[in-house]
Amino acid sequence: MNSIMSIGPFPLAYAVLGLSLLIGAGVGRYLGKGQGIASLLLDLLWLGLLGARLVFIALWFDLYPSLWAMIDLRDGGYNVWGGLVAALLYAGWRVRLNVPLRRPLAWSLLASILAWGAMTTMLSMQKSAPLSALPLQHLAGTKTTLAKLAEDKPLVLNLWASWCPPCLREMPVLQAAQAAEPNIRFVFANQGEANAVVEQYLHKNKLNLNHVLVDPFSLLAKEYGTVAFPSTLFFSADGQLLGSHLGELSAASLASKLQLLRSAQPK
Repeated sequence: MNSIMSIGPFPLAYAVLGLSLLIGAGVGRYLGKGQGIASLLLDLLWLGLLGARLVFIALWFDLYPSLWAMIDLRDGGYNVWGGLVAALLYAGWRVRLNVPLRRPLAWSLLASILAWGAMTTMLSMQKSAPLSALPLQHLAGTKTTLAKLAEDKPLVLNLWASWCPPCLREMPVLQAAQAAEPNIRFVFANQGEANAVVEQYLHKNKLNLNHVLVDPFSLLAKEYGTVAFPSTLFFSADGQLLGSHLGELSAASLASKLQLLRSAQPK
């Protein structure tokens, strides 16, 4: 089972954020009775998420084809620093004339940030999931492994199924990235279906994918603790899991993850 904080709308990330806010709310309530710290923290959360989303959109604006794509939160595109700045600016505006609120809010924010930092650090210190060593099979029937496919390049592993509508919607985005990124290996591992089903699906939808694997017993999904499809995992050139995304990838969210892979490349 992997432990990843950077999966699009991944429950673990939200759980850590929620617990951090609860800790901060507890500190604020103790120090600032009657000041409404918990309500203010909730306002900061929403403003922070809005700021994080707007900054992400600004950074990847050219990759959003429409306004709907920008407001579609399913792509999981957020910029942490943008959210933090937005939340702190709003907090500063709220306390500018409310002197009694300053001290409990400051301690509340500090407690939330420290709790969030401690929990994310503890999780990141866990051993990163490496490339699976499972024997796998190409659609054509030849045997392979993820390491053999990677050839010492960063690898993007997409776990999908033919009955999954978001899988189909994101396939053109991944196909385009496959063609544009020759130094990154893209692997498409179907989960739980027979070769004939996969072949018919690719033909029907006119998909031209280079590395299609069949995993009829969904062993990869079990190994990486994947609970839903599509799920996309991003591995560095040395085979370590750097991040992942649960749900449909947009061109912008995929580009942000590929940037992470490039930044991990040795200079």
